[in-house]
Amino acid sequence: MKEFLSQKGIAFQEHDVSADRAAAKEMIQKTGQRGVPVITVDDQVVIGFDRARLEQLLAKPGESQHPSLGLQVADASKIAQKLGAIPVFGALVGGVKPASAGEKAGLQKGDIITEINLRRISNADDLEKALSGLSSGSHMAIVFTRGQKELRAEVTL
Repeated sequence: MKEFLSQKGIAFQEHDVSADRAAAKEMIQKTGQRGVPVITVDDQVVIGFDRARLEQLLAKPGESQHPSLGLQVADASKIAQKLGAIPVFGALVGGVKPASAGEKAGLQKGDIITEINLRRISNADDLEKALSGLSSGSHMAIVFTRGQKELRAEVTL
C-alpha cells in the first residue's frame, strides 16, 4: 500500500493500530474492522489493498464523472465474517456525510445497501460500479436493510 501511494506521489499518514490505541478505536468505530490495512480517502473507506477502488477514489478532479452518495462503505460480508456473524451481502454503511445524497435518502451508519436501481449490490465494489453508470441529476432507487427491516428510498443525485 505504501509503495503504491508513493509511486503515485500521494502523501499519506500511517497509523500503527497495534501501538496506537486511539487510532485502533477510531478504525473500529468507522469500519467495524479489526484487520488492516484500512485506507481512508476523503469520506470513503477501503478495507484491504483494493487497487481498482483506490485508483477510482484517487482520480484527479474531472477524471471521475459519477456522483457520490457521500457514504463510507465496506463489504458487509467481510465485516460479518470478522465478527463471526452470519454472512450478509451488500455494502455496509460506515458513515454518512452531512447534506449528502445518502443522508437525503435516509441512510444511516450500520445500514446495508443491497440494491441500486434494481441492480443487486453484493459488496462495496458493486455499489461503486452502480454509481459509475449514473450522472448528476439521475434518479436512484435504493434498497437497504436496517436491522431486520428491508427499507426503500429514492433520491436524486
